[in-house]
Amino acid sequence: MCHVYASTDPGRYECTTRSLRLKGCVTSVRLENEFWEILDELARNQQMSAGQFISELYGEVLATKGNVANLASMLRVACAVHLHIRAEAPARSA
Repeated sequence: MCHVYASTDPGRYECTTRSLRLKGCVTSVRLENEFWEILDELARNQQMSAGQFISELYGEVLATKGNVANLASMLRVACAVHLHIRAEAPARSA
């Protein structure tokens, strides 16, 4: 089973830094390319750019939690939650 993970294309876990505007401030976020692909997909599904999607998500977390201690970690967890929900969807409809 580890072969599935060990044989992953290194490009998927290489990091890319993107600049974002959050609440009027420019910041940069460094994530693995796999996470950027998931965020790009989530944004497309909402008819937004990734920057718009992240900005909206950031604003919602601020509104509900009061702060975002680690933006990159929050984005990775959001991607993981999305994948869990997507994996559970077929089970719920069966």
